[in-house]
Amino acid sequence: MNLTDWLGTIGVLQILLAYFLNVIVKVSSKSLAFILLNLIGASMACFASVLLKYWPFIVLEGVWALVSLYSFINYLSRPKI
Repeated sequence: MNLTDWLGTIGVLQILLAYFLNVIVKVSSKSLAFILLNLIGASMACFASVLLKYWPFIVLEGVWALVSLYSFINYLSRPKI
């Protein structure tokens, strides 16, 4: 496997891990772990797709990363109790 394969594989595994942990109720969709797994995973998968010049996944993972970034910004701006 080359670098692009590794980036894409690790990124997708992070997204799937976040989903799996959420489904088995180990992390909340509002938790920092869930948000960061999605943000970093989608960013890595998007970058791998850019390297491959594969537009459908550039759009998919790019939007996923942007939504995750939005969630991360919201997480940081929540009032701390």
